[in-house]
Amino acid sequence: MAETFDLLLRGGTLVTHNGIGLGDVGVRDGRTAAIGDLAGADADQVVEAQGLHILPGVIDTQVHFREPGNAQKEDLEAGSRGAVLGGVTAVFEMPNTAPLTTNPEALADKLARARGRMWCEHAFYMGGTGENAEQLAELERLPGCCGVKIFMGSSTGNLLTEDDATLRRILGAIRRRCAVHAEDEPRLKERQHLAVEAADPAAHPLWRDPETALRASKRLIAIARETGARVHVLHITTAEEIRFLAQHKDIASVEVTPQHLTLAAPDCYTDMGSRAQMNPPIRDVSHRDGLWWGLDQGVVDVIGSDHAPHTLAEKAQTYPASPSGMPGVQTLLPIMLDHTAAGRLSLLRLMDLTSAGPARLFGIAGKGRIAVGYDGDFTLVDLQAKRRILDQDMANLSGWTPFHNREVTGWPMATIIRGRIVMREGDLAAKADGRPLRFGETLPRA
Repeated sequence: MAETFDLLLRGGTLVTHNGIGLGDVGVRDGRTAAIGDLAGADADQVVEAQGLHILPGVIDTQVHFREPGNAQKEDLEAGSRGAVLGGVTAVFEMPNTAPLTTNPEALADKLARARGRMWCEHAFYMGGTGENAEQLAELERLPGCCGVKIFMGSSTGNLLTEDDATLRRILGAIRRRCAVHAEDEPRLKERQHLAVEAADPAAHPLWRDPETALRASKRLIAIARETGARVHVLHITTAEEIRFLAQHKDIASVEVTPQHLTLAAPDCYTDMGSRAQMNPPIRDVSHRDGLWWGLDQGVVDVIGSDHAPHTLAEKAQTYPASPSGMPGVQTLLPIMLDHTAAGRLSLLRLMDLTSAGPARLFGIAGKGRIAVGYDGDFTLVDLQAKRRILDQDMANLSGWTPFHNREVTGWPMATIIRGRIVMREGDLAAKADGRPLRFGETLPRA
């Protein structure tokens, strides 16, 4: 009797823990049930995947979907729609909304807003502050919470932990890996006059200079060592930080973004003005090369988009009144596939950075691998497809991308979550059905 599945992916090139090779995948009850030659199998739904590579579902562990508080820039529905159009099956959303996500009520509100509106799987960070530091060990374990996020340097929103005493209280309390925006706030304040005097976004990497980033990372690592905490240092931008963090991989994981791997000053500011403005800044080629060194050497653990839209009207304000941040969740995979096509990284390395790495670091249950018993989450890509990224194709409510008019090689053709086809060749499923991510047991402290 032929084996029967709910969904059968037939004839694709699988990217798995065994390597890369042709095969089929059968999904039953939302989970992967069989991998290999399933030529005799039947299924309610069959996807002929010849010519496509089948990746584990892509996970973006840093997005700002702006809801509640700034829905004119972005919301959970539009942000997650862009995610699945870009091949992303799950996201971690940031806490610097209005109100801040710093208590159970705010988390519950986000989960309620997400129900029936978010297209992809999701979890939300709890913001770490001086006010909730002693409660974070309980807050970080709430269902739907992916962990704690700290801002050591000021950015969008009002979530800031700039002093070592508060940072020590937070890191001493929590048990899960803590995500950190590492810029040194005292140095930012000292140097802010440079931005004001320049009135030009090209001064952004001068104001928020490499020393601002390195100083914060050194402070963070010292306190993490003292408290036994594990930290996840977000959106690294400097060659010096990569080299420094490479010496502390026992307690520190590292994220870089597609924009920092792709764009470079001064050209990006000349070409895009404040559209290229984000925190930490896009820097010159020497720092971009340093990030690639870290990626090549295995120092970098994950790629996150830091999707952070602002409207073009807001971006048009005179710098530094123009806000920092840019959209990115929909273009994360196309940009990184283009780097793969150019020979900058292997497909297996990309899989580790966008699927297995996030699941491993944060203990996501049932995600990040094509393996029997894991959720049936897949991103199907055409490595040969040439497409042009355009503002008008972006789902984000702000309606733009820093990669407008860039031609890339490699494109997501289908997004499948728990065996359900959510996106296929740009067409979405009838309704959004993303669910909260589940997490395994809390990892022991260092």
